[in-house]
Amino acid sequence: MKLVLRPSSAPAIVPRLQLVVARHGFATQHGLRNGSATSKRKAVTPFNDDGYVPWRELSVGEKASRATQQTFNFGMVVIGLVLTGGVGYFLYQDVFSPDSKTAYFNRAVDRIKKDPACVALLGDSKKITAHGEETMNKWRRARPIASTLNTDAQGNQHLMMHFYIEGPLNSGIVNVHLTKRANHDEFEYKYLYLDIRGHPRIYLENADTKPSTGEGKKYKLFGVSWN
Repeated sequence: MKLVLRPSSAPAIVPRLQLVVARHGFATQHGLRNGSATSKRKAVTPFNDDGYVPWRELSVGEKASRATQQTFNFGMVVIGLVLTGGVGYFLYQDVFSPDSKTAYFNRAVDRIKKDPACVALLGDSKKITAHGEETMNKWRRARPIASTLNTDAQGNQHLMMHFYIEGPLNSGIVNVHLTKRANHDEFEYKYLYLDIRGHPRIYLENADTKPSTGEGKKYKLFGVSWN
């Protein structure tokens, strides 16, 4: 009787076991690396959040921090818009509006430069300059124009201002008084005159010397009635 010995299958099983162990080791190392990367990440706060960490990876506290930062940033944008709008409104009302004191100042200066009596005392109209109150600032345009705006008991508005004017021959002070009657949209001159020391006052506008009926034809330009 012959004894037949069959080869064992153990050598075939060994490579399979090695492959399983290798895969398990790779998965374990990969998981450790991910856990290590997560543990090494800095906690997100309102002061260091740059938006790099995805929202789904944030903790509850970190999500609150990001929401706080975004709310703060949005608030700063809103404040900037409000300040910009306020500055724009101020510039329009004080400089660009047809009813601003700067606009009336410029018109009064133009009237002075075009008036023959004023030019005769001040000198060449091209060399006539005007400015507001005297200050330490040598830049004439930075000197403020003294003005007041009042409303009387009848609801009439009174805009009064004065400024300084200089020419090659003399210098003087210009006074302006504008009135806007109640329920009217236009300012009218009550008076506009130039005072130069040693010379009679020069009136360019004087409502007190006009007939009370005021039936003369009026021309309106730049929000001011011209007679």
